Amino acid sequence: MSTDYGSATVSRRLRENGPGVLVPLAWTFVTAAHLGLVGTRPVLIAHLVMDVLLAAFAVTSYRDMQSGVLRAWLWVIVLGFGVTLVGTASFFVDGQVSTAMQTATVAGWMLLPGVALVYTGVETPDGGAGWVYTAGGLGSLAGLVVYLAGASVVETALALPVGLTLTNLGQTAGILNAVVAD
Repeated sequence: MSTDYGSATVSRRLRENGPGVLVPLAWTFVTAAHLGLVGTRPVLIAHLVMDVLLAAFAVTSYRDMQSGVLRAWLWVIVLGFGVTLVGTASFFVDGQVSTAMQTATVAGWMLLPGVALVYTGVETPDGGAGWVYTAGGLGSLAGLVVYLAGASVVETALALPVGLTLTNLGQTAGILNAVVAD
């Protein structure tokens, strides 16, 4: 184990291990917001923080993510940055919050990592834990379907937190598998 605590090593460790904390934290925060436990201002602040973190992660990780499944994950980060910008912009549409833009942002973050997790599972060599990625991706995509059903049918309001929880569990399993495998 390296004992080098230079800024490059610390930055690399944060990029490799940070998502293992940030992914479940983000989905828990989103679920709390959907349940009315978090107000509009903290959600806007979270979007602004994620805009900065995603841009920084893309720039600092670009060289390391040029091949294999990492390239797919670079696309998740880059496209996710755009999706998050849509969420940020949702707070400034005609002086009110755009629910459609926020729904699109949440759906985008359910879809992009879900697809990338399934792809990662397919590309993981036999004997590895590719099934964890695949199951996590399918969980995220199932969460998307349930969430969109809840977003379009008012009577199924329970579908929103259930969909978010499925996505949280699926993406958390996938990212923790990646952190442990590293």
